[in-house]
Amino acid sequence: MPQPQNGSTEQTPLIGHTRPDEPAITRLPKHVLHLVYATLVSNYVNIFLVFVPIGIIAGALNWNPTAVFILNFIAIIPLAALLSFATEELSAKLGQTLGGLMNATFGNAVELIVSIVALKQGEIRIVQASMLGSILSNILLVLGCCFLAGGIREQERSFNETVASTMSSLMAVASASLIIPATLYATISGDKQNGGTHEAEKNVLLLSHGTSIILLILYILYLYFQLYSHHDLFADVENQEGGNEENEDGQILSPVAAGVALVLVTVLVAVCAEYLVDSIDSIVESAHISKTFVGLILIPIVGNAAEHVTAVIVAYKGKMDLAINVAIGSSMQIALFVTPFLVILGWIMGQPMTLHFQGFETIIFFISVLIVNYLIQDGKSNYLEGAMCLGT
Repeated sequence: MPQPQNGSTEQTPLIGHTRPDEPAITRLPKHVLHLVYATLVSNYVNIFLVFVPIGIIAGALNWNPTAVFILNFIAIIPLAALLSFATEELSAKLGQTLGGLMNATFGNAVELIVSIVALKQGEIRIVQASMLGSILSNILLVLGCCFLAGGIREQERSFNETVASTMSSLMAVASASLIIPATLYATISGDKQNGGTHEAEKNVLLLSHGTSIILLILYILYLYFQLYSHHDLFADVENQEGGNEENEDGQILSPVAAGVALVLVTVLVAVCAEYLVDSIDSIVESAHISKTFVGLILIPIVGNAAEHVTAVIVAYKGKMDLAINVAIGSSMQIALFVTPFLVILGWIMGQPMTLHFQGFETIIFFISVLIVNYLIQDGKSNYLEGAMCLGT
């Protein structure tokens, strides 16, 4: 490996070209400014960061609710990209095990923060719709675009079918966790002699709490499966991540800087999410759109826009294992970690958050998981399969 010339170190370019004999009082600001600049140019969507202060000011000064919603909606998109960037920088320095845990925990942080804010305000319909919307946008929209992009340059793309089928099997279990509460509710609510609807809601709440605990245990077992016991199965994904020439995770921010960025961005996301959720009721009335549409379509776009584009780009380059890991892996985190966590959190907060989604939504989820299972079971993809996902 060639040694750096002129006595410099590999870290020299990352601290703003400071001189060793330069006083700390001038060296530190230069170092901070360089890190800020390197972070801001890490993703093209960061140009929308200008909307963050505008959105917060709009919410604080009680501007028109529609304006507050739109401004904070746009503001959260670059914040989500920064959150992902800071997480990757920090996880790269923590080693494989802790790094994997960090990515798993913060992978869907924006949806989690928005949902916690909505749950606190009793907007359970928004929370449920956003969870389902995030899952469907990943396994249908993103996976479809990945198959389509991968099929443009090659007739057929191959990927690790064992990893993909493991993920999709867990998604099937998650879909069962939604079907069972819906079936129980339909059965009990029709029995007027034994309490009807009230008794059904009570039983579904109890079932949801128990099921959520089981799903969280399954998610922990999956992390152990991925990081320890069957780590070799995921080697293809890690090789593709390591071989990505544009990927410089861990090369820009130190662990302290990445940690500070993570905390700061999380706080800004929470503030913007607060104003976003506050304005939902008004925009639903003025724009004549349903809360389901806001949760199912709009909020998933906010949380995953940058991640979705990345998945499609790596699929176009032929790195299908990495693309599928982003698409299905993100859906699995929502289904096995975020949704059960919100049910347990609602239990603690006294909010009746359950796994009883509307019947129409439950069927959509089940059918989508079933179709994706059929498409990925052979370990190969083409543009027609991508079109099927998008069509669904």
